[in-house]
Amino acid sequence: MQITLLGATGRVGREVMLRALADGHRVHALVRSADKLGLSHPQLTAIVGDAREEAALKQAVADSSVVISGLGTDGGDTLSACFPLLLAVMEQQEIHRLVTVGTAGILESRSEPGLLRYQSSESKRRSTRAAEEHHAVLRLLQASAELLNWTLVCPTYLPDGPYTGTYRTEQDYLPEGGLQITVGDTADFTYREAVGGAFFRCRVGLAE
Repeated sequence: MQITLLGATGRVGREVMLRALADGHRVHALVRSADKLGLSHPQLTAIVGDAREEAALKQAVADSSVVISGLGTDGGDTLSACFPLLLAVMEQQEIHRLVTVGTAGILESRSEPGLLRYQSSESKRRSTRAAEEHHAVLRLLQASAELLNWTLVCPTYLPDGPYTGTYRTEQDYLPEGGLQITVGDTADFTYREAVGGAFFRCRVGLAE
């Protein structure tokens, strides 16, 4: 299978890339600099470009079966600029599977129904800028055509750490008492959803 990967140089994206290559998949990684991948592999193709540009996205997703995004907010509008173009390009090329990594802030609040966690007292962050970017992506996905089979992976606090396999998942909510989840476990779930999948057109909260 050919997988398109956005955000391959990020913490989660890199781990997803390594899992995909180890399983024998072809990976098209859209990156701003091929040198930042720090990896050469016969099944890996680095496509140098900007995820906010339609031409780069078209090249990256061509002939892929699934798109995985580990893009972060980058302190700017990377997500909200990329995703309208990405969804349009995927529709044009009839690619229907998308798994993207977000944040637990855009899960539903348990304590204040009707709000997302970042809008409620459950959030301890002073700035909501990053969550607002992820929320913009959520709105786009929820409004997308039924043919788009998307999963929005929403990990809680994400320290560096290896795969443990002991994490919990819950649709639309953060698992009760969840405080953190390792990068390795987040990458594992993201990759497994992309190549298999049990959650469709929904958010999934992740925590240990």
